Amino acid sequence: MLKVSNLNKNFNGVTALKEFSFEMKENEILGMIGPNGAGKTTFFNVLSGFIKPESDKLEFLGKDITNLSSHKIVSSGISRTFQDLRLIRQISVIDNVLLSFNHQTGENFYNILFKQKSWQETEELDKHKALKLLEYAGIKDKAFDLANDLSYGQQKLLSITCCLAADAKLLLLDEPIAGINPEMREKILRIISELPSKGKSAIIIEHDMDFIERICDRVIFMDMGEKISEGTSEEVRNDPKVIEAYLE
Repeated sequence: MLKVSNLNKNFNGVTALKEFSFEMKENEILGMIGPNGAGKTTFFNVLSGFIKPESDKLEFLGKDITNLSSHKIVSSGISRTFQDLRLIRQISVIDNVLLSFNHQTGENFYNILFKQKSWQETEELDKHKALKLLEYAGIKDKAFDLANDLSYGQQKLLSITCCLAADAKLLLLDEPIAGINPEMREKILRIISELPSKGKSAIIIEHDMDFIERICDRVIFMDMGEKISEGTSEEVRNDPKVIEAYLE
């Protein structure tokens, strides 16, 4: 579903990505690991259209998305979370989810004037869907609280729920369990592990190797912008190049 070919990115002479390539199948969960500064988040920023690479080709579901803007990439079926959880904190939890739906019928001026009943019915349907998603995530009881009033773990759950609301085929999850308690960690693990059964895939950046080993079909180890190793978690963990990189 995803093909990354020879991705390069430099910042003021510092190499962030160097000839980075891999392919990904549908309904796969891929782990992306490596030390801080390895280029993992830079890759997410390129794939989601926040920054442009010097050279590469990105293909998603057979289409070239290399030069698409961020909102067009979201519309194509890719959604992501961030380490700094970019929620709209001063509106309700359910409104964060509603804003994540790709079809915003009520934003169309023609629909407001001439199809009021239609977009109002769509909004009611979306509210129902949003509540079902929040119930699935285990935070339905917080639906009408401000996002800012959620615990950090609940905010992480909300961030993933927003990706599900966007109906993304590919979720990019940046450290989804960092800094949360074991109970919340298990909830997030369950949601991610069920993605393939729902026809979805995920790429996960995470430093917790136990989590990666439990949930990922395949792992890529990065260092200094390059792919050092790729395979099962056991194969990557025992790769001499990976061991050397962590010891340096």
